[in-house]
Amino acid sequence: MELATETSVRIESAGLDFWMAAVLREADRARADIVPDVVHDLRVALRRCRSIADGYMAFDPHPAWKQMKDESRRLFRQLGSLRDTQVMREWVRRLARSTDEAAVIMNNHLSNQEIQFKQSALEAVSDFNQRKWTSWIRLLSRRTRYIPVESMAFQHIALERWFDAYELHQHAMRNRSHVAYHRLRIGLKKFRYTVENFLPSRHARWGADLRGLQDLLGEMHDLDVLWRTAVATKALRNAEARLEWRRRISEEIDQRLEQYREKMLGKESLARIWRSELPDPRQIGIAALARLRAWASFRDTDVAHSDLVAKLALHIYDGLDSLALMPESGMDARRILEAAALLHDVGMNEGRKRHHLSSYRMIRRLDPPLGWSSEALRKVALIARFHRGALPRFEQKAFSGIPGEQKKSLIMLCGILRLANAFDALHQRRIRRLELKQTGNILHIAAPGYSENDRLAEKLAAARHLLETACRLPILIE
Repeated sequence: MELATETSVRIESAGLDFWMAAVLREADRARADIVPDVVHDLRVALRRCRSIADGYMAFDPHPAWKQMKDESRRLFRQLGSLRDTQVMREWVRRLARSTDEAAVIMNNHLSNQEIQFKQSALEAVSDFNQRKWTSWIRLLSRRTRYIPVESMAFQHIALERWFDAYELHQHAMRNRSHVAYHRLRIGLKKFRYTVENFLPSRHARWGADLRGLQDLLGEMHDLDVLWRTAVATKALRNAEARLEWRRRISEEIDQRLEQYREKMLGKESLARIWRSELPDPRQIGIAALARLRAWASFRDTDVAHSDLVAKLALHIYDGLDSLALMPESGMDARRILEAAALLHDVGMNEGRKRHHLSSYRMIRRLDPPLGWSSEALRKVALIARFHRGALPRFEQKAFSGIPGEQKKSLIMLCGILRLANAFDALHQRRIRRLELKQTGNILHIAAPGYSENDRLAEKLAAARHLLETACRLPILIE
C-alpha cells in the first residue's frame, strides 16, 4: 500500500514530458480498443498537458504552447462527449428500478449516442498528429525549466485561482442554482489543476480533498444533465414517472451538496485551510513581482542585466530616501521602480533601437496581477519607457491624468532607472553596489568598479542629467 501511494505521488507530480508521452501511449491504446478506462486515462493525460500549457502561457509567448493546445482540442472534446455519455449510462443504471420504462428509453438514447461518439472519438484519435506532438515534447519540456514548481510566481497564480473559486463558492451558496454550482465546479477545477501541476507539496496535502469536492460538484452537474436528458428524450411518460425521477435525482444532488457544505463552510473549512498556506497579504506584493519577473524572463534577452539594474536602482532609491530627497507621492514608489527595472528590456525581442517604446506597449497590454492596479502598472510602463531615449516631460500625453505630485515622483523614478541602467550599459556587470551621500549641494554616488577612463563614463555623464534635474543637485560619480 505504501509503495502504491509513493508511485501515485510521483505520477501526480510528474512533469510535462511524462504527460505528453502518456498521451501518445494512451492514444495507441485507444486505437486498439476505446473502452471507458482508456478514454479516462487518455483524457487525464490530455488534461494535464493542457492545464500545464495554460500555466506557462501566462508567462511564455512561444507559439508551440498554443499549437499543442489546438492540436489536442478536438480529441479532448470528443473524448469528453464520449465520457459524459458513459457516465450518464452509469447513472441511469444506478437510479433505475427493475421495471422502469424511463430508464429503458434513456438507456437506448444514450447507447445510440455512445456509438456515435465512439466513432467521432476514433476519428479524432486517428487525426491526432503524433509527429507534431512528439516534436513538442522536448521543446516545451525544456521551457518549463525556466520557472521552477513551487516558485512564488506559481503561488501567485494559485492565489488568484483561489480568490476566483472562493468568489464563485460564495455566489453559489447564496444563489443555489445549477448554473452557479457548475461555474463553481469550473473555478474549483482551475484552482485544483494549478495546485496539482505547479505546487506539488501542497497538492500532496490537499489533493484528495480537492478531487473529492470536484467529484461532488461534478456528480451534481451530471445529475442535472441526466434530468434534462430525461425531459428532452420524453422518457418520462406520465406525471408519476416524472415525480419519481425528480425525487431520486434531487435526493442524490442534495446529499452531495450537503457533503460539500460540510467541508467548505465554517471556521475550519477547507477553503480557509488552503488560503492559509498561500501567500498572505504581506507576501502578495512579493509574489506579484515574482510573477512579473517570470513574465519578463521569457522576453528579456539579458535577464541578469535587468536583475542587476533593479538592484542598483533600489540602491539609488534607498540612498535618496535616506537623504530625504524622494518626494512624497502617495504611491508605492519603491515597488513600482523595482518592477519597471525588471521589465524595462522586455521589448528587446522586437528590436534593440527603440525597444523602450516596445517595452512600454507590452507592459501596458498586461492584465494587472493580483495585488496590482492597472494604474500602478501604467506607471511601471512609463518608467520603463523613459529608461533611455528622449527625456520625459510633464505635458506629454503619457502623463495625462496623473496628479502633479505623482508626476514629480515618476520623473524622479525615470531618472533613477535611467542612471541605474547606465551603470551596466555594457552588460559587463562590473558595478554591483552603489552608495549615496550628500556633501553640501553635491550628491555623491560611490560605485566600486567604476573608472572615469572607461567607456562607461560617457554614458553615465549623459544618463545622470534627468536625475540631477529631478533632485536639483549635481551628481558626482566616484
